[in-house]
Amino acid sequence: MNLIRKISGIRGIVDKTLNDKVVFDHALAFSQLKVKGPILVARDTRSHGKHFSDIACKAISSAGLEVHNYGIIPTPTAQFLVSKNNFSGAIVITASHNPIEWNGMKFINSDGCFLNEKQNTKLFSKADNLQNLSKIQSGKISHIKDGFKDHINHTVNLSFIDQNRIKLKAFKVVVDAVNGAASYAVPHLLHLLKCEVIPLFCNPDGKFPHDPEPKNENLGLLSKSVIKNNADLGIAIDPDGDRLAIVDENGEPLGEENTLVIATDNFLSNGFKTTVVTNLSSSMALDNLAYKYSNPIKRSMVGEINVVEMMKEHNSSFGGEGNGGVILKESHLGRDAIVGIVMMLDWLSKKNTNLSLAKKDLPNYSIIKDKINLDQINPDDALQFLKKQFENEKIDLTDGLKIIWDNSWVHIRKSNTEPILRIYSEAKSESEAKNIIDQIKSNIKVF
Repeated sequence: MNLIRKISGIRGIVDKTLNDKVVFDHALAFSQLKVKGPILVARDTRSHGKHFSDIACKAISSAGLEVHNYGIIPTPTAQFLVSKNNFSGAIVITASHNPIEWNGMKFINSDGCFLNEKQNTKLFSKADNLQNLSKIQSGKISHIKDGFKDHINHTVNLSFIDQNRIKLKAFKVVVDAVNGAASYAVPHLLHLLKCEVIPLFCNPDGKFPHDPEPKNENLGLLSKSVIKNNADLGIAIDPDGDRLAIVDENGEPLGEENTLVIATDNFLSNGFKTTVVTNLSSSMALDNLAYKYSNPIKRSMVGEINVVEMMKEHNSSFGGEGNGGVILKESHLGRDAIVGIVMMLDWLSKKNTNLSLAKKDLPNYSIIKDKINLDQINPDDALQFLKKQFENEKIDLTDGLKIIWDNSWVHIRKSNTEPILRIYSEAKSESEAKNIIDQIKSNIKVF
C-alpha cells in the first residue's frame, strides 16, 4: 500500500508509508508555498501525533517561519482560528476517522479552507522535489494551551442560536469523543449550554475504544450508556472533531447522514435564503427540506473542499456532507462537529419533545454504506463496467458513478482516504437500499 495523497491531504500507516521524512518533507513544502507566516500546527490524540507535530514544527521553523503549536485541538478549531486570525495557513496531524495504525496531515489555507486539488498537486510535487536549503533558518515556535475556547465561545454565540432556550432544557448528554481531539472541547461546549454531561470516552490519550468512524455499527457502547443513564441523547465525534453522529434517548442511532439533515432543518427554519450545498452521496432528505423552505440545492463531488468551493461559487452560507459534517459560513468554511452539536441542540430545544419523536418530522429515508477492497480490482475498469450495465438508467459521472431512480440512488466511487471503493445507496426502506447494494456487488463479482 502506498502513501495516500488526495484532496484531504496525506494519510498512511505509521512507520510503513508514513514516517518522519514524509512528514518533514510535506511540512517544509507547505512552508515554502506559504512565504509569509505564521503557521498554526495542531494534532489529534494518536500516539505518534506529538512526534509528528514536533517534526512539522521543526520543518516550518527551518524555513524561517513562525510556528504556533496549539497541540491537541479539533481540526475545525484549527480552521476557525486560521480564518479569524492572521495565520498564513495550518497543518493538522491527523488521520481523521481512519483506524489507530494510521496518521496523516491536513493542509489549511489562510482562509481556513483546505487546499483544493490543484493546490494539493502543487504541494505534493514540491514535497517530492525539495531543493536543498542553502541556509537553515530558525523561526520562533510558541505553544498555546486551551486553544479551543475561542472556537467554542464563537459557536454558542451564533446569530440564530437561542442559548437561553437550550439552557432551560438542561439536556442530559452522553459524549463519545473516542478519546480524540474533541475530548475536552465538546464537554466544555455542553457545560456552557447548561447540559448535564456524561463523558464516555473523553480522555484524550488516543486509545480508541472502538472503530473511530462514527457509523451506526460503532455506536453500541454509546447507545448502552444513553439507556443506562436515562440520557436525552448521545453524541459521537470522530478523532479530529469534524464529524458528528447522534443517538436518541432510546439508544437508537439516527444515522450520521441525519446530522446534516437536522442542521439543515434548523438553519432553513430560521428563514435563511441560500443555496444549500452538499455532495453526491448525501441524503435526498436535503432536497426535500430545500424544497420545503424554497431554497435551491447544489451537489458537488465528495470531499469537504469540493463542497466548500461550490459554496463559494454560489455564495452559499450553509452546506455539508452526509458523513456527519456540517459547514456553516458564519463560523468558518469547514466541516465542524462543534457547530453541528449546537445546531442540533437548538433544533431539539424548539421541538418541546424527545429526540425519537422529533426526528419523525424529518423526511424518512434509509442509507446503506458499504465498501469493496481494491486489492484485486482496478477501480476505473470496475466503474466503466458498471456504467455499461446501467447505461439505460439516469446516471451522473461527476464523481465516480451515481445511478438515480425516482426515490432511490446508488453512488460508487473511489475513496479519498482509503484504498477502497465506496458504495452508498439510499431508498425509502433499508431493505430496498440493501438490495441495490447487493445488486451492485453482484455485478462487480461478475466483472
